[in-house]
Amino acid sequence: MGIELLAAIFLAAAVVAVPIARRLGLGAVLGYLAGGVLIGPFGLRLVTDVERILHFAEFGVVLLLFVIGLELQPSRLWSMRRSVFGTGALQLGLTGTLLGGLAWLGGLATSAAVVVGLALALSSTAFALQILAERNELTARHGRTAFSILLFQDLAVIPILAVLPLLATGGGDVEGDGIAWPLARVVLMLALVIVGGRYLLRYALRLIAATRLQEIFTAFALLVVIGTALLMEAVGLSMGLGAFLAGVLLADSEYRHELEADIEPFKGLLLGLFFIAVGMSLNLGIILEQPLQIATLVVLLLLIKAAVLAPLGLWSGLSLASARRLGATLPQGGEFAFVIFSVALGTGLITQPLNDLLIVVVTLSMALTPPLVLLNDRLEARSTGSGEPGYDVRPDGDSQVIIAGFGRVGQIVARILRARKITFTALDKSSAQVDFVARYGNKIYYGDASRLDLLRAARAERAEIFVLAIDDVEESVRTAEVVSRHFPELRIYARARNRQHAHRLMDLGITILRRDTFLSSIDLAREVLIGLGLPAAAAERAAKRFREHDEQRLWADHEAHRDDQKMIHRARQAAEELEEMFEKDRLEDAAD
Repeated sequence: MGIELLAAIFLAAAVVAVPIARRLGLGAVLGYLAGGVLIGPFGLRLVTDVERILHFAEFGVVLLLFVIGLELQPSRLWSMRRSVFGTGALQLGLTGTLLGGLAWLGGLATSAAVVVGLALALSSTAFALQILAERNELTARHGRTAFSILLFQDLAVIPILAVLPLLATGGGDVEGDGIAWPLARVVLMLALVIVGGRYLLRYALRLIAATRLQEIFTAFALLVVIGTALLMEAVGLSMGLGAFLAGVLLADSEYRHELEADIEPFKGLLLGLFFIAVGMSLNLGIILEQPLQIATLVVLLLLIKAAVLAPLGLWSGLSLASARRLGATLPQGGEFAFVIFSVALGTGLITQPLNDLLIVVVTLSMALTPPLVLLNDRLEARSTGSGEPGYDVRPDGDSQVIIAGFGRVGQIVARILRARKITFTALDKSSAQVDFVARYGNKIYYGDASRLDLLRAARAERAEIFVLAIDDVEESVRTAEVVSRHFPELRIYARARNRQHAHRLMDLGITILRRDTFLSSIDLAREVLIGLGLPAAAAERAAKRFREHDEQRLWADHEAHRDDQKMIHRARQAAEELEEMFEKDRLEDAAD
């Protein structure tokens, strides 16, 4: 079959199946799976070489992890270490033990039970992250916890694969340095990627960007992802882990947004192809032969993993609702289970019939994840007595102002606008907050203000001012990026948590911003000076001087805010300038 015809078949399957699935409320992932089943060897047999297509389509997962890495600065990744190595390790250990124990009780040998338990304990990075991204929940607390667990699982794949030969030989025929050298190669490769990504890649990106050829920049972006992935695969690590690491190393570079924009279309298409390939691999023959056994195994897998995940979510500080969402998002088997089962089959740890059975169980668990998430949503809505406010309904009229974030800052802005009878639309993730606004007759939308469809539903194109009052720095910057890109005529008035946040907003061209607690802190300092005996006029002048000087420094420092050494030098310089100014004022006051 020619590549043109093959591409046409895949595109047709996606174009037909995905819109139908979305229309039925099942989500895009289930649509891709259904399309794969339809055209696969157990459907219409339009495509039969599933293994090669699945291997190629795995680059969709690789690109997905690269884009996620671009959104995670190294400092944020470091702050996640407890979640990754705490919650992630507990999930893998507890789930693997329970599933392995169940396999052993079912009659498998101890070594085979260990392999099955560990493999089934892994969840699908592609499925879980795609579902979270579709629902704009990657930055929610359960989304971050899910990502931490998935990241640890990716890290755990290499030691799991390394231990398979030991299990196959009973630990007797493997030399002492059999694992030491592969682990040393992994450490060396990680060091190479970190150093190269931190220094060489940025220099190369500047050279490529200087050509002003968009297609060459796109080609280089793809080369970075694929090259890093292949380097990691060469030492036995997950390709996705390598791409994720490359993304993290470029997360705070000036080319981050351009890289993300260039990779996004390829990521979407290849990720869709991956889901189609998973659907194609579903062996309907085995399902028809052993329906009761397969149904029992799938249900047990989903229940056991969810039963471990939800309590772990509570243990890690999630609310009950978020813990349930975590359990509904990660109960499926993962794509790395296919790799582990393949290696285990080659070493004789499991038999061919067991391998085929487990692959069907894992694939069906993936297919059932989107319906499980939808079911959890409906149960939550029923338990609270009402669903989430519908933010997909267009308002009857237009608002002059849109307020994104209805916390401390957004509420005060809203109260003043309401007192002046100025119409506004509030956007917030908290239903409790938005319900408060709705009581006063104002239009209210529940949801993520960085979503383009939500902004359009709020008629952002007709508003005059956009008040960016979101508390979370990353969500604030992401929302500012979307608004400035898609609604360039909409003036943004922003709230910033600190100087670093202010500088990131200034990078986007935002000129009207106020820092949290800045003015109130200055006012408190003025009262302190008066309390120490300074005349009110002198205290007022000192507060005014400080404010003007600090705001001037904020803008002057913007050009160097990415250079820590320069910022440290400028901070010392600013402190000396202030001391000189205040000393001059003190002498003038004394002379008077």
